[in-house]
Amino acid sequence: MRSTTSSADDDGAADQQNPGPTEQELEANRRKARRRAKSRNWTLFLLFAGPNILLILAFIYYPLLSNMYYSTLDWRLGSATATSVGLQNYVDFFTSSSGVEVWRVTGIFTAGAVLGSMILGLLIALVINKKIPGRTAARTAVFSPYVLSGVGVALVWNFIFDPHRGALSHVLAAFGMSSPQWYLDEDWALFMVIIVYVWKNLGYCAVVFLAGLQSIPKDLLESATIDRAGPARRFFSIVLPLLTPTVFFLFVTNIIFSMTNAFDILRTMTPTGHGTNTIIFEIYLQSFGAYQRAGYSASIAVVLFFTLFLITAVQLRFVERKVHYA
Repeated sequence: MRSTTSSADDDGAADQQNPGPTEQELEANRRKARRRAKSRNWTLFLLFAGPNILLILAFIYYPLLSNMYYSTLDWRLGSATATSVGLQNYVDFFTSSSGVEVWRVTGIFTAGAVLGSMILGLLIALVINKKIPGRTAARTAVFSPYVLSGVGVALVWNFIFDPHRGALSHVLAAFGMSSPQWYLDEDWALFMVIIVYVWKNLGYCAVVFLAGLQSIPKDLLESATIDRAGPARRFFSIVLPLLTPTVFFLFVTNIIFSMTNAFDILRTMTPTGHGTNTIIFEIYLQSFGAYQRAGYSASIAVVLFFTLFLITAVQLRFVERKVHYA
């Protein structure tokens, strides 16, 4: 008994000599642990995201900033000398008749390509969403043109649109009609490339619309059918409002694609840009065509960048308010 009491007294004396960490020391340890955790997170972040960030900076933002610098120069492609002209290239583009023509052609092409792709894509999606024989093969056939090379598609359509030996000229001749001068008339040339672009890209819209249609709850449509709502009423009152997120997504992406991804078709079908010089094609023609105006071409590229940025920002700010998310 005496021994136990003596041991307890010894422990109490040791506790009094080593009272343990103070509150300040505990707080310092917690701060040190938080710093170590934060340092470890930053190390992992830089380890995994660092290479991608470097690639983005090297291949996207560095060329973008360099292009902005070139846009302030009067520089011919291949020339060893360049003269700084400030914003004169931008002034020339916005005030010249050729610049106005580029905006006109770009606006018509974008409107025709976006509306044509989305309307036809929605109609096709409504058809292949039905339980019909060969539905899987039809979906594959509709989407196939989207993954084909734009150059290959344009070459095939060149044979179709040939005014003398093309397949379309024979079809029109069967109805007693002559083929339009697709390549000589500027208006017909623009209409021709819009047709080809829509044909190539409507499969993308159809597949995205199909995914949107299949996400609509079936019980809503069945309830509307029981209430004797017709197909048109069900489409405009149920299907179309629930498709607005899909419509908004396709509207944004199609505008961007039509202004940036149509170059291969335009260059192959109309190499000189006769009536089809959209803004992306004008960048090529001014820099690598007969003009060799690299500085002027760089200024048009900068204008295209900020135009797409502004259009997308306006769509996200105002158009998205009309979107109905279920």
